[in-house]
Amino acid sequence: MITYLPETPDQHGRAIETLFDATFGPGHFAKTAERVREFSVSLPDITRVGIQDGKLVAVCRVWPILIGGTPVLFYGPIAVSPELQGEGIGQAVTEESLRAGEAAGHQFACLIGAPVYFERMGFEVVARGQLKMPGPQDMKRVMLRRLAASSETPFPAGDVTFPLDAMQAEATQRAYLRRARLAK
Repeated sequence: MITYLPETPDQHGRAIETLFDATFGPGHFAKTAERVREFSVSLPDITRVGIQDGKLVAVCRVWPILIGGTPVLFYGPIAVSPELQGEGIGQAVTEESLRAGEAAGHQFACLIGAPVYFERMGFEVVARGQLKMPGPQDMKRVMLRRLAASSETPFPAGDVTFPLDAMQAEATQRAYLRRARLAK
């Protein structure tokens, strides 16, 4: 049985990075999504981890970003231990994180991923020209979802940036940033 919990950085930080390495390898630091995350601070209260038999087996990290000046939660990386992939754990940890974001009153979620997978969680591919990412990106993989926003509320549009106050990196992000810069 897997228990989903908010991230406790001092307890889960190293295990999360180890899981990212096992799942994605060092190349994930070169992706445009990392340009969005690298100067931000993840939100442990909204991030969810999956724990099985005392071991971290899944994570959906969540970050504050801005889209055209509108606060949005950026979901990912989402990772599951390789031996447990294909069992619905990625969807479960993501849905737990989405519920946490909505419960905290956040209006919108954004992620980069496979539409066939994330559309079943309520994500919609952004309209062409709606967002400008901070680097090259296949825009058919960039999706938004309403969290606490009503269905009539339009999705934000504009440049995807990080909040300036997110530059105040916490201890778990310092190691993440250092590794990201070394991998470039």
